[in-house]
Amino acid sequence: METASGRAKYDAILVTSFGGPEHPEEVMPFLENVLRGKNVPRERMLEVAEHYYHFGGKSPINDQNRQLIAALEAELAEHGPRLPIYWGNRNWHPMLTDTLHQMKADGILRALAFVTSAYSSYSSCRQYREDIARAQEAVGGGVPVVDKIRAFHNHPGFIEAAVDRVKSALAMIPKSYRQQANLIFTAHSIPLGMARGCDYEKQLSEAGRLVAEMSGHKEWKLVYQSRSGPASQPWLEPDILDCLRERKAQGSSSDVVIAPIGFVSDHMEILFDLDTQARELCAELGLTMVRAETVGTHPRFIRMVRELIDERLDDGYPRTALGVLGPRPDVCPADCCPIRS
Repeated sequence: METASGRAKYDAILVTSFGGPEHPEEVMPFLENVLRGKNVPRERMLEVAEHYYHFGGKSPINDQNRQLIAALEAELAEHGPRLPIYWGNRNWHPMLTDTLHQMKADGILRALAFVTSAYSSYSSCRQYREDIARAQEAVGGGVPVVDKIRAFHNHPGFIEAAVDRVKSALAMIPKSYRQQANLIFTAHSIPLGMARGCDYEKQLSEAGRLVAEMSGHKEWKLVYQSRSGPASQPWLEPDILDCLRERKAQGSSSDVVIAPIGFVSDHMEILFDLDTQARELCAELGLTMVRAETVGTHPRFIRMVRELIDERLDDGYPRTALGVLGPRPDVCPADCCPIRS
């Protein structure tokens, strides 16, 4: 099954994401799925559950994925390729296995998977490939072949959309103070051992530098949030809350723009760790906080998804990337991003 250009022919797009509960009774089963087999104390799981209950037991991620799919459907209808879009999650409904069953029933033979994560690490890339493989095994004979679209941390579409979000956030600070404002990029922390086996830190640093430069803001910092492992296990630092305290102690600008560059949509980690905890700390410290939007359904980001699809269908389509790391390969090496504690 190949096109005239020699590329594999695809008959569907599979949007693959983390998933999240939509009702209070779904919170604990969802978290048990997320944390199964991981060394996370139950006390931490119950603590995180309270974050969801604080927002009525509903994560924003599923609604945001519905919006992304609707925007992508419109983009493909207008510009092509005209492919149906399916949606399957890692941790909550619609689950990947159920979606692949439906794709098989619909006669889908080969699909391209767009994973809603821009970066390379075990949890943001390789684990999704493993999830898809397990779901394929569960479905059995006749299950569609699924190829994952490459990570896109430095794709112009992702960077340009993020720049627009950061510029909008900076514009909320009075012009006379804007250049002195603290621009802080955040990403989900991961265990230090896992980070050493992948390019996650390098990619985040490159994305932050590109967005800061293109936003015309020279001073910026990359920090982390949402760690969940035991205190004895080292994770990527500094933490966003520690960074805010440090900025206050250093007497730097009282204006803070927090841009969650590590996320493409508003997860619970953003609603609670940034919009709740970080905002409360900023108020306590006397800092004025503006939180930049995630790229979400920004038109340039949606066009980027189409461009990533086009480059897999056409050998002559440019594989664009900004910065020095270049585009990621279509097929990850077998030993890419190993799981490490």
